[in-house]
Amino acid sequence: MKALLLALAITTSFISQAWAQDTTSLLDIQHQWAHINYQMTDSDKQVDAFNALAQNVENMIKAAPNNPDNMIWLGIIQASTAGAKGGIGALSYAKSAKANLEKAIAINPNALSGSALTSLGVLYHKVPGWPIGFGSDKKAKKLLKQGVEANPQGLDGNYFYADFLYDDGDYKAAKQYLENAEKAAPRPTRPVADTGRHKEIQALMVKINKKL
Repeated sequence: MKALLLALAITTSFISQAWAQDTTSLLDIQHQWAHINYQMTDSDKQVDAFNALAQNVENMIKAAPNNPDNMIWLGIIQASTAGAKGGIGALSYAKSAKANLEKAIAINPNALSGSALTSLGVLYHKVPGWPIGFGSDKKAKKLLKQGVEANPQGLDGNYFYADFLYDDGDYKAAKQYLENAEKAAPRPTRPVADTGRHKEIQALMVKINKKL
């Protein structure tokens, strides 16, 4: 399975203790995810940190079981854990992510500007197909397109659709969606995530331009 993430060496015990004391909102979760995703460099410690963060979100879901936003972020964290872990051991995380994202979509497909659609599309794109996993380019394309339709000017939706189109060999369309991602309005409350995503955009643009 393709590695999706980067990681920084910090002791897991410190992460678990510090974050457990101060996880009070979904924005806290988003900030912590961005730190793990973009500012950590050790994949083993990253997996442990994601697992601790997922436990916090699971507690939030217990308190508000019909809130699709929390389900989406649990799915994102589990998918990110799969990317950090890699190999066959990642599949159980990917399956859990899929289940939570599907639950969120069943409640409200447009929650968080269609983030569940995009995230589930990424899973179908990145996870191997049968007989190893549930990956499907056909399902990935449909979901990623729906994610962009739900938030046409969004950063993540456009980036991930461009990434899919690049892998599918449609370089011209990939560049169009990637340019849309570049133009996305900044998210003032999520600077680390924005910075990390724009670095990914730049790297993908280099690859696309080499194909055109």
